[in-house]
Amino acid sequence: MSTTIDVPESSKVTKGKAVIVGPQRPGGWKKGVAIMDFILRLGAIAAALGAAATMGTSDQNLPFFTQFFQFEASYDSFTTFQFFVITMAIVGGYLVLSLPFSVIAIIRPHAVGPRLFLIILDTVFLTLATASGASAAAVVYLAHNGNQDSNWLAICNQFGDFCAQTSAAVVSSLSAVVIFVLLIVMSALAIGKP
Repeated sequence: MSTTIDVPESSKVTKGKAVIVGPQRPGGWKKGVAIMDFILRLGAIAAALGAAATMGTSDQNLPFFTQFFQFEASYDSFTTFQFFVITMAIVGGYLVLSLPFSVIAIIRPHAVGPRLFLIILDTVFLTLATASGASAAAVVYLAHNGNQDSNWLAICNQFGDFCAQTSAAVVSSLSAVVIFVLLIVMSALAIGKP
């Protein structure tokens, strides 16, 4: 003995469509990595262009007895600092041009092509930024401490503002290098894991 109950449908009740939820695609965290990539690129742009601008505007005159005889310290007095300004400007330009590829990685987080392209170019420009930052750091170190063996006198006792600006530029460039390393590691992890 079974009992059946018939329930008539009311015409006042509207029927909706059910949404079928399929299994989520693995790797949803890749979009978060892509967003973080974009934010880090903005920080690296600020660091690289800030380093180039700070070094490019470093200049100090030191009057000696008369107004006609002056000592000048400027970034263009050192070829290493010229190399630094040019390469950090190039690195900053690359980072600006890489932003659309970072946006593509946000829109299509599972696409491997844009991330691989960015890893390769990030590695090239990491090398360039490291070379210019390290060479400028060596000259700034000599400017602060001098070298008795080569008779290089410390000039930062006289040119304090110049040395402060060049030191700030080197720190900014090395922070861009650290951001580049983070970008490369994050992109490699996003490509490597499914």
